[in-house]
Amino acid sequence: MNTISSNFSLKNYNTFNIDVKSDKFISINTEDQLIDFLFKNKDEDNIFILGGGSNVLFSKDYKGTIVHISIKGKKIIEESNDNIIIEVNSGENWHEFVKWSIEKNYGGIENLSLIPGNVGAAPIQNIGAYGVELKDVFDSCRVLSIDSNEIKHFNKDQCEFDYRSSVFKSKQKNKYVILSIRLKLTKEPHSYNLSYDSLKEKFSNKKISLSNISEEIIKIRESKLPNPKKIGNCGSFFKNPLIESKKLDELLKKHPQLPYHKNKNELYKIPAAWLIEKMGFKQKSLGNVGVYINQPLVIVNNGNANGSDILNFANNIKDSVKKEFNIELEEEVNII
Repeated sequence: MNTISSNFSLKNYNTFNIDVKSDKFISINTEDQLIDFLFKNKDEDNIFILGGGSNVLFSKDYKGTIVHISIKGKKIIEESNDNIIIEVNSGENWHEFVKWSIEKNYGGIENLSLIPGNVGAAPIQNIGAYGVELKDVFDSCRVLSIDSNEIKHFNKDQCEFDYRSSVFKSKQKNKYVILSIRLKLTKEPHSYNLSYDSLKEKFSNKKISLSNISEEIIKIRESKLPNPKKIGNCGSFFKNPLIESKKLDELLKKHPQLPYHKNKNELYKIPAAWLIEKMGFKQKSLGNVGVYINQPLVIVNNGNANGSDILNFANNIKDSVKKEFNIELEEEVNII
């Protein structure tokens, strides 16, 4: 069993780069270590499972134990002429896995290039970008019950994937630790997804390939999103809200320029970035916290902001949007 550290700084374990401390901290490298630790500490209430720290805001010091999952490895489970199922452990870096799959000429996740964080967070969030979501390639996952220490398998339906959400973020939140996921990727000929307009334009006169799509998406992301190693952030802080047609009609009467996109179940997706910009928050800063110059959805730590500074700034944005549009912005970031 690895050593448990006390009064441990989490600054290097969250991409907001906030210098909060946890009472205890332990890094887990194997499933056996995790099972053993949870069994020995089954009576402890305040255990928080941490992966890459790219989607979490620590609003204050954590009074409990942080368990950092660093379980590495991947293997081929099944292969046919058209597809391959790969199992990836939760501690693998997501973008490194995407790069590996492209090098092996396995398709399906190239549009998810440069998404920060580890593999374990992917099913919790149902990560998605540029027309693709994890659920599109998801086969199943192995999870460990925190209460019973029992390993279970969840198929796609059992995960109840939704927009940036899953059963692990809703009714089963904090009940399981993701151990590994299985993804069904394609072999040649691939079916490419160019549904995102700016991506489609890039390939009007350019050869379509897994690597070329990945390169273009990396360029787009880098033009819009700050590098967390240089500027603390968690990417998109808010989800794009979904509203009903009646609500949309009401908003269009007052805001005829409101952009929207028809989603499933007769709902309409509204760009949260547009709402935030309309409320005057584009490029706005307050102390060490601000909105990123190229993307209003991204809240940044410009220096030595603490978690409560960022949370207060985010709440100011929410309150302004609610007052003007009667839309409740929902955080994509997990607030602790």
